Amino acid sequence: MSFTRVCQSSEIPQGGMRRVMIEDRTPVTIYRVGDEFFATSDYCTHGIASLSEGELKGDIIECPFHGGAFNCRTGEPVEAPCVVPLTRYAVEARDGELFVGPLQYESAA
Repeated sequence: MSFTRVCQSSEIPQGGMRRVMIEDRTPVTIYRVGDEFFATSDYCTHGIASLSEGELKGDIIECPFHGGAFNCRTGEPVEAPCVVPLTRYAVEARDGELFVGPLQYESAA
């Protein structure tokens, strides 16, 4: 997978997130923590829930269905019932635009 332009960096406020599609079929959530951007698979590994509909608290994304949580920087679960890490993607900011790239880590799910 090559890097794909997904949106303007200004479209994601600090402390915010946005669901985007890459390669027209893969839902990914982009998170903005301070001036850094992170990307993970959009779906919770515990159940089919869109993390982009959850709540971002610092660098912790809470699933909207069951309250489980992950660190959006690492994809690692930090709150039960989540135990399987999220798939994580590379993010690059170039000239005010965000690009999502190859997998950095793929969960065992």
